Amino acid sequence: MTTLTNAPLLIVGAGIMGAGIAQVAAQAGHSVHLYDLRAGAAAEAKARLGATLDGLVAKGKLAAEAVQATLARIEPVATLQAASSARLVVEAIVEQLDAKRSLFRQLEELLDADAVLATNTSSISVTAIAGGLQHPARVVGMHFFNPVPLMKLVEVVSGLQTAPAVAQAVFELAQAWGKVPVHAKSTPGFIVNRIARPYYGETLALLQEQAAPPPVLDACLKAAGFRMGPCELMDLVGHDTNFAVTASVFAANFNDKRYVPSLEQREMVDGGLLGRKSGRGFYTYPAGVPALPVPVFEAPATAREVAVHGTGAIADALEQAAAKALAAQGWGPSRIRDSGWTGLQVDGARLVLTDGTPACEIAARTGCADTAVFDRPMLLPAATGQALAYAVNAGATAAWKAQAPAWLHALGFTPLPLADAPGLVVARTLAMLVNEAADAVLQGVCSPAGADAAMKLGVNYPAGPFEWLRSWGAAGVIGVLEALDAAYRGERYRVSPWLRRGTAPT
Repeated sequence: MTTLTNAPLLIVGAGIMGAGIAQVAAQAGHSVHLYDLRAGAAAEAKARLGATLDGLVAKGKLAAEAVQATLARIEPVATLQAASSARLVVEAIVEQLDAKRSLFRQLEELLDADAVLATNTSSISVTAIAGGLQHPARVVGMHFFNPVPLMKLVEVVSGLQTAPAVAQAVFELAQAWGKVPVHAKSTPGFIVNRIARPYYGETLALLQEQAAPPPVLDACLKAAGFRMGPCELMDLVGHDTNFAVTASVFAANFNDKRYVPSLEQREMVDGGLLGRKSGRGFYTYPAGVPALPVPVFEAPATAREVAVHGTGAIADALEQAAAKALAAQGWGPSRIRDSGWTGLQVDGARLVLTDGTPACEIAARTGCADTAVFDRPMLLPAATGQALAYAVNAGATAAWKAQAPAWLHALGFTPLPLADAPGLVVARTLAMLVNEAADAVLQGVCSPAGADAAMKLGVNYPAGPFEWLRSWGAAGVIGVLEALDAAYRGERYRVSPWLRRGTAPT
C-alpha cells in the first residue's frame, strides 16, 4: 500500500458524518459507494446532499457542472457486496465497539487483502477495533470533524498493529482532499477530545465551588480569544454527549483524577437539562447567553505613588496603560523589575497578575491585606475593554475592594469579580490545556506541531497549546499548576514530566 489516489471508496453509514465524507471524496474525484444498514437511507442522504449543493449553485458558490459531477460519483448501494471493488472503506456507523468490529469482519470477507479499513471513531480504540481481524495492520483511524466539508482537521490514528505505510497513505489522501491531517496514537480521546477536557473541566470545577456564574466564566474565556465560552459550548454539544465523552476518557484512563467527570454536569444530565437540544442547559433557548449587566466603576482615587512591577509583555502593557491613566495628573508610574511579581502597586495596595496563588495567601505571605489578583490577559495592549476576572482578598479594606476594579477599568479592562479561586479562569484553563498537551507529547500521542494544528483546526482554539507555552514560558505554567495542586491536592493538577524537563517545543 503506497497510495490511495483515485481509489474507489465505500462509505458505511449515511448519517451527517458519512454523507459529509462521501461529499468530500466525490468532490476530490473518487467514485464512492454509500451504504447504510437502514434501507433507503443512502439514497435519502444523496438526495439531501444534492439539495444542499444546488443551494450553493443558486448562491453562485459552486458551478452546476461540478455539482453534477460530484453527485454522479456517489452511488447508493443496498448491500456491502455491491462495493467489493473498494480499496478504502471509511465507516461512520454507531459509536459502539462491537458494531464496528462486526462490520470490519464482514468486510474482510468481501474486500481484497490490501484494502484499507478506516474508522471515523472519535473515541474508541483503533487497536480494539482491529483486534481479532485477519489483517489488523490495515485498520486505521480517519477521524473527521463535523461539518466534514468545512472542517479541515483529520486525525489519522494508528493502533498498535496499524502499518506505518497505511497510516501514511491515509495521511496523504487527506492532504489530497484539502484537509490538514495529523498523526495520532490510539489512546483515549486521541488528540482533540483528550486535550480539550480541561476547557470544560476547569469551568465545571469553578461552577461547583460557586466561584462565578456561567455568563462571567464564558465572557472571560471569550475575551481570551475562544469563539465560544465553555458553558455555551457544552450547551451546543449537549451535556449528555459531553458528559459521556468525559466519562469515557475517565474510565479508559483507569479513573485518572485529571479526567474526573463533574457532579454539576451529571445533575444536569439527570435532570434533562441537555442544552440547546432540550431548550435549557446553563442557558435557556432560544434566548441563549444573557448579556452581562453594564458595570459601573469608581474612578481611581488620587494616589501618592503608582509602580508597575515585573518584566515581560504584560508588565510592559500595564506600564503603558498606567501611564495613559495617569497622564491627566501630569505624572506616570515608576517601574520595578526585580520584585518577583507582576502587577500594579498603588500606594500600599497590590494588584497582582495571578500565578495561581489566591489573593488571601498572597496577603498572608506579604502582610499586605489590600491585595487583589487579576487573570492572565490575552489581548495587549489592554485598552480594549476585554473582560478580565479578578478577586480581592477577603480581609482587604472596603476602599481597596472598590479601588481594585476601578484601577483595572482605568487600565482598559472590564473587570469581572470572581471568588478567590486559585488561578482564576483563563490562567488555570490555559495551564491545564498546556499540561494535557505536554503529557500527550510525552506519551507519543502526537507531536507539538500536531497538537497545535489539531486544537486550532478541530475546535477553533485561538492558539495551540505549545504556542501558549512559548509565549508564557514553562516556569509560569508550572507555577500555576503547582499552586492549583497545593490548593486542591490529589492527582488532577500534577505537572507533566515533559514540562519539568524543559523540553523545547518543536
